[in-house]
Parts: sequence; C-alpha cells; structure tokens
Amino acid sequence: MILSINLLIVISALLISGLIIKLLFYRGCVKSIENKHVVITGGSSGIGKSVAIIAARKGAHVTIIARDVEKLEKAKYEIMQACKNRDTQRVEYLPLDITKDYEEIQKAFMELEKTMGSIYMLINCAGSSMCAKIEDTSTSDLRKIMDLNFFGTYNCIKAVVQSMKTAKDGIIVLTGSAASLLGVYGFSAYCSSKFALRGLAETLSMELTPYNISVTLSLPPDTDTPGFAEEELTKLPETKLISQSSGLVKPEVVADILLKDALNGKYFSTVGLEGFLLSIVCCGMSPFTISEILIQMITMGFIRFISVFYIISFQRIILKCMKTRDMNKKSE
Repeated sequence: MILSINLLIVISALLISGLIIKLLFYRGCVKSIENKHVVITGGSSGIGKSVAIIAARKGAHVTIIARDVEKLEKAKYEIMQACKNRDTQRVEYLPLDITKDYEEIQKAFMELEKTMGSIYMLINCAGSSMCAKIEDTSTSDLRKIMDLNFFGTYNCIKAVVQSMKTAKDGIIVLTGSAASLLGVYGFSAYCSSKFALRGLAETLSMELTPYNISVTLSLPPDTDTPGFAEEELTKLPETKLISQSSGLVKPEVVADILLKDALNGKYFSTVGLEGFLLSIVCCGMSPFTISEILIQMITMGFIRFISVFYIISFQRIILKCMKTRDMNKKSE
C-alpha cells in the first residue's frame, strides 16, 4: 500500500514537471478546418462517425467513407445536424471498399476531389479486429485484417498525398491502437497490422514534413464501438483480462482528442494516463517536439520501471488462465 502511494506521488511529480515543460516550450499553431474538406474512412460508425460530427461542428466540409450505404446515409444525417453553418457546409458520403485495388481507390478519390474540392485532412479510421492465437489464425483471416487495417490505410493515403504535396499543406491521421506499441495475447494478426501502421506513420512524417503536411498516429485504448462489441464475442479469457487494465472509453472522447492533437500537429495522440505512459516508454525514434523530448528524457527510466510491473501482471494472467484450462481438461 505504501509502495503504491509512493509510486503515485512520483508519477504525479513527473507529470506535473512534464506539464510545466510543455507550457514553457510549446509554441504550436493550431490549424483550422473551417471551410476545408475533411475525409474520414470508417466514417459510418464508431470513432470515425464521432470525428466526422466534431469536424462538422468546426465548420469543415465532410466526406465519410464506408461500405454500407444504409449506415452511411444515417451517419450523413447526424453529421448534417451538427454542422456549424448548415447553409454553406457540405456533407457527403462515398460508398467504397478500401480493400480493393489501388487503382479503384485512386479513381474514387479523384472523383471525390472534383465534386467536393481538394482534401485538406484525411482521417483513416476504417479497421477491424480479430482475436485468436497464431496457430488458430487462418491465412485468409490474416489477409483480411492486413488488407483493411494496413493496405486500406496505405492506399487511401497514397491517393491523396500528391495533391497535398502540391498544395504544401495538409493533415493525415492514422488510427492505430495501444496495440501499435505492445503485443497483446491473442492479437498476433491485429497487433501486426497496427505495428505496421506505426512504421508507416513514422515514414510518412519524415517524407511529408518538408511539405508542411503533418502526420498523427492515434493510439486509442479499447473503445465502446460496434466493432469492439463484436470483438468481445470471440475474445480469449487472457486477452479480456489484459485489456481490462486500460478500461473502456467512449468513441466521442477518442475522436475529440484525436482531432485536437492532429490540429495541434502532434505525432502521438493518446487517451488517458496509461496511453500517455505507453507512448513515452515506446517512443523509440518517433517524431517529437521539444517539450515531448524533455518529458521523455526526464520520465523514461521510471516509466520503464513501471512497465515491468504491467508485463509481470500480464504474464501472471496468462499462466493463471493456462492452469485453469489444464484443470478443466483433467476434470472432464
């Protein structure tokens, strides 16, 4: 108990120090999306729809992309109700399967820009998850996850990046996950796709910064979306217990933070204390601001020490579930 209190005191002191540093060094310019074209993949539900609604409130022209036309129409109506200026703002939807060949995606985006104007901000929210150990993951399931989570994001970005370079302005958001930074039991396919997005985001940041195009990698924890509810039905006991350590957040919360961080030009966009700590301990060679690098330098050692306790607790969960499973087999 005393150790826990001491840990909380130290963490609080480190976070306060970090906040002071951030206030001293932060000189960022918040970008505006008013009267600019914002495109959101996976925009018919979950985080994507929530982002679209907030973007509409900020005065943006919004296009949402997904496969289900009925869901897109319902989402469009909600987004239109949220518009800051209903007389001038435009809200459209594009039925598109982003797992298709790049040529189809490129053609769809070119047509979209002709009707809605050049794309200033692309927010990639389309994605799915599956839970299975590696030996239980079929090649077809792995391909589905990679096609949507990674290749879909890659191809949508590829379709807009040249026009953003020409304009020398733009924002690209990739929605990863806390699983972009750490492996989680039962998520061999999902984590692989989300780790790939981190590599893509870091590369894009290096390629696009000279063109005044910012890249943000959103790292939401478990979020209360239709996709998450579906995932819970097949989630392994170990995975459930490990995931519960970070809690469940509302998509509106993730969307609000994602948009604010992207408009502020932040690379990592995290939710909650655990997400923040994880982004520090796993920062590696990621892009940084002066305030972020100072916070990382001050806190890295201690946060790595904290992460060891998380790893040990995860290992205990796995061993306990294994023993329970073995006991149940013997009793059968």
